Amino acid sequence: MILLRHSEENSVIDTPEGTPVTSTGTLVRAALPPAAEASPPQAPKAAKPRGARLRALDGLRLLAALMVAAYHYGGRDGDVAQAWGSSPRVQFPTLSPYFAYGCLGVQVFFVISGFVICMSGWGRPLRSFFASRASRLLPAYWAAILIVTAVFALPVVAYKTVSPSDTLVNLTMLQMPLGVDRVLGVCWTLWAEIRFYALFALCIVLPGASRRRVILFCACWTLAAAIAQGADQPLLDIVLMPEYAPFFIGGVGLYLVHRDRRDAYAWGIVVVSWLIGQHTAVESLWHPRNVDAFSYRTTFGIVLVVTLGFLAVAAIALGWLSRADWRWLTVAGALTYPFYLVHEHLGWVVIEGLHRGLGIPSYGTFLLTVAAMLLLAWLLNRFVEERFTPKLRAALSRPRAQPEP
Repeated sequence: MILLRHSEENSVIDTPEGTPVTSTGTLVRAALPPAAEASPPQAPKAAKPRGARLRALDGLRLLAALMVAAYHYGGRDGDVAQAWGSSPRVQFPTLSPYFAYGCLGVQVFFVISGFVICMSGWGRPLRSFFASRASRLLPAYWAAILIVTAVFALPVVAYKTVSPSDTLVNLTMLQMPLGVDRVLGVCWTLWAEIRFYALFALCIVLPGASRRRVILFCACWTLAAAIAQGADQPLLDIVLMPEYAPFFIGGVGLYLVHRDRRDAYAWGIVVVSWLIGQHTAVESLWHPRNVDAFSYRTTFGIVLVVTLGFLAVAAIALGWLSRADWRWLTVAGALTYPFYLVHEHLGWVVIEGLHRGLGIPSYGTFLLTVAAMLLLAWLLNRFVEERFTPKLRAALSRPRAQPEP
């Protein structure tokens, strides 16, 4: 690399061999002091690689996914009750009240996403950011859509599949705003992620990431989301996501803390996001005691889970979990996304086959279903993501050929 050192009179160029010359080609070695000539130039301190992996974050992602799976298998009624043959309250009389809190794994996911997207998008051009996100999400998502559609179309499966037309729309990830039936029950969270990516790309990646710009983005989004909450306008709710914005923003703030733990503005973003986030979680998930309701989540329990999610990401941001650097955590992180995609609907099929078909007890069925979904996630990662993610990223990152004059 050629470095230019500018002075008032001329420019000094470091050649590949390290011999300074003026812009006119005159050697300047003789003009250097003896000490400077004798001492080799100091190399700039290497910055921490942007892609340095925080393995503890991978483990936390899988833990959040398992929380959601516990909720889908034993923390609510609906189609899963059909799979069990009775309410999960009957199958898990002791644990079902705790499984009901598993839905808050989504909020933990959003905090992690804010952290990761800010980390991966910092200093990255828009084309690269888009290619990274699209190649990360789409291959496993498309495969999950096809697998779930095919399984639900089998005559022995009691669950109905969506129409062929709706299935095709699901491939775009835009089924939620278009009001189309969902193939994957969890895809509503992906719609929230996509909107976050779009806001971050337009406000941060496109103009170029900087601490000041990220802080301004977090402050403006927090204020705008609060206004949207009060305005009760559907369009503002869709764009600004007041129910989930605090978790994304809190994750972004925690990445700023990761960069500089003494950054008071970053800590302010995290604290305000937690204060608002716990309230939005309570508002959406708490209800008065009702004998007809499946479960009762206490206000304290909801606030506790949200707080623990923020604290876990904060511990990773501060480096307190840096010793958790085991390789299996990287594998756990790789399995999280495909597991999250397939675990709900395909889990119903496995639960019904194991519990009602083979007569395996509830807790054994629960564990075997989770294991089966993890195995399927490994297969998707091994044969879909590892093969097609690099190819899609390369295709989307390739510069457009310039037309010949």
